[in-house]
Amino acid sequence: MSEFHQNPETSNWFGRKSDSIEYWHQASISVNDLQIDSNTENPKVGILGYAGEEGVNRNQGRLGTIAGPKSIRNMMGSLAFHLPEKTRIFDYGDVITVNSDMESSHNLITDTVKSLLETNHFPILLGGGHDLALAHAKGIYDFLKPKNERLGIINLDAHFDLRPLVNGKGHSGSPFYQLAEEFGDDFQYLCLGIQRSTNPKSLFDTAESTGTKWMVMEDFRLNNWEVIQEKILWFLDSVDKIYLTVDMDGFASAFAPGVSAPSPMGFEPEFAFKVFELIASTKKLISMDVVELNPNYDIDNCTSRLAARCAEYVARKVFS
Repeated sequence: MSEFHQNPETSNWFGRKSDSIEYWHQASISVNDLQIDSNTENPKVGILGYAGEEGVNRNQGRLGTIAGPKSIRNMMGSLAFHLPEKTRIFDYGDVITVNSDMESSHNLITDTVKSLLETNHFPILLGGGHDLALAHAKGIYDFLKPKNERLGIINLDAHFDLRPLVNGKGHSGSPFYQLAEEFGDDFQYLCLGIQRSTNPKSLFDTAESTGTKWMVMEDFRLNNWEVIQEKILWFLDSVDKIYLTVDMDGFASAFAPGVSAPSPMGFEPEFAFKVFELIASTKKLISMDVVELNPNYDIDNCTSRLAARCAEYVARKVFS
């Protein structure tokens, strides 16, 4: 067992009791020591937490995301289970950071994501800082490379997260910059919900130079759905597989106060879920994460509940 891994805690999953599997906590199976289930007969979800905030710390964000995975699991357990009857939910515990060694944490995440995809899991990663996206995406790239398939990354976020390294090190604001540097023309990135007030002009310049596609928050609204739908479908048509990453700070703070960088001007859950449904309907979505939940600033677990609903809804649509 790696020093950068913690086994899952069954106590994180709880909810209403019933004689049959009716809730997520009843369908979840805790697996120790990252012993990835290799049975390919039944559909399955692989949950991996990233209990890390070193990237947030390096990016001068509010600390607390380390507790994000536990809070999301706590809220997921009581959700009604509507996945196919034989679907299993495997909880593989959390990747942690030891002595600020974020890079070793990332290596373990990358290897685990690749293994989950190779064994027919739909990975759902729970953050943790958005630096998770670097490790998560690299695992998918590694999986797709032998297949010669093109990956597209869709990020619902208030920020591009295309900032340069700090003192030569990555952080929660740099994952997509690092991916662009490493993968060049294979880096296909669509960012939805960008807020001009939190992204200086230099980041828009970086977005241009890396071939990033985006929609600013003023355009990312329900009354503009036909344009949004066309842009997303065009992007989906240009790639073979999709990785979806959902930064909770993209939601308006009225719905998601418990984040590292809250904003009153984000998108609403109902609209985000419409986007999720569109992406999942193509059957190209193969992995997702939910990041930047900060329970220290949450109110009545509303952000944790929303993060859990995001994961549950996407999984339901992927397996429908």
